[in-house]
Amino acid sequence: MNTSTASTYLNDLSEPPSREPSAELHCYQDVVALFDAAFKESENTRLIKGEGEPEYIPANDQCDFHQVIFAHGYYASALHEIAHWCIAGKARRLLNDYGYWYCPDGRNEAEQKAFEKVEVKPQAIEWAFSVAANKRFRVSTDNLNGEQGDTKAFTLEVHQQVLRYLRDGFPPRAALFIDALTEFYGTAALNIEQFRLPNEWSNSQSEDLL
Repeated sequence: MNTSTASTYLNDLSEPPSREPSAELHCYQDVVALFDAAFKESENTRLIKGEGEPEYIPANDQCDFHQVIFAHGYYASALHEIAHWCIAGKARRLLNDYGYWYCPDGRNEAEQKAFEKVEVKPQAIEWAFSVAANKRFRVSTDNLNGEQGDTKAFTLEVHQQVLRYLRDGFPPRAALFIDALTEFYGTAALNIEQFRLPNEWSNSQSEDLL
């Protein structure tokens, strides 16, 4: 999904580990290796470090495999682009950027609401990936130069979606990749206690989902 690399971050939502991991713990090369091991053969899809904006390119005359391209070797960008890929249907995975038109940074209020609507599920999955990898997660509105909207409401929607996935199950490819991250980083199976909002926020809506 072609999204800006200069994201607007709201909160560090994942609980920090008891001892902050070193930068070397989270190398994009590891994510590439895990993704390729899981999906290179089964889905004819590879994770590619890009030099510009993220993009999804289906197999074509120039390349015989599908490419999930993330930005500049950024670990978080890799997880985010994998999350988009995990919820894209079979038909959309045959289209460049899954057939979506991306409205860039500088969106007005209506455009920002539309953007956030399609970002809830991938950011919920990205949050799960981050927890499985023992890495801090940050919700992003990705609109530095435009309307910020109700950022708290968006964060709550992402959190509610995580709880739905925990209750009902993650999409199959996302679940497979969560398992791969959990095994590689030696983390615990996902549970609700790993997904917390700031203490001062009301969480009654989310608790109703359990």
